[in-house]
Amino acid sequence: MILHITTRGAWHPDAPYRADSLDTEGFVHCSDFGTVHLPANRLYAGRTDLALLEIDPARLDVPLRWEPGAPPDPNGAWFPHVYGPIPPAAVVAVHDFPPGPDGRFQLPAALAR
Repeated sequence: MILHITTRGAWHPDAPYRADSLDTEGFVHCSDFGTVHLPANRLYAGRTDLALLEIDPARLDVPLRWEPGAPPDPNGAWFPHVYGPIPPAAVVAVHDFPPGPDGRFQLPAALAR
């Protein structure tokens, strides 16, 4: 499974999901369970309106590529990038993604496996 950070209101289960980055960069930024906190803390610290789309890569009908982040992660982490709209059938769950009391994010307990 891979994860995508979005706002609660941006996901609609009756339509393919298109992040703004699909139009500007050609792909939807995603993370895995061990790296989702990295972009969350870098880009969204303190935001309280976020959700995580849990995506089954086997249900995608567009290419998925693992690539270095931009800027590259100092520890060499690679991230999954989805090259097209995400079909509703590929989103197996939507999870609230609140920050902790310090405004920083960590993987929600419901996803810790």
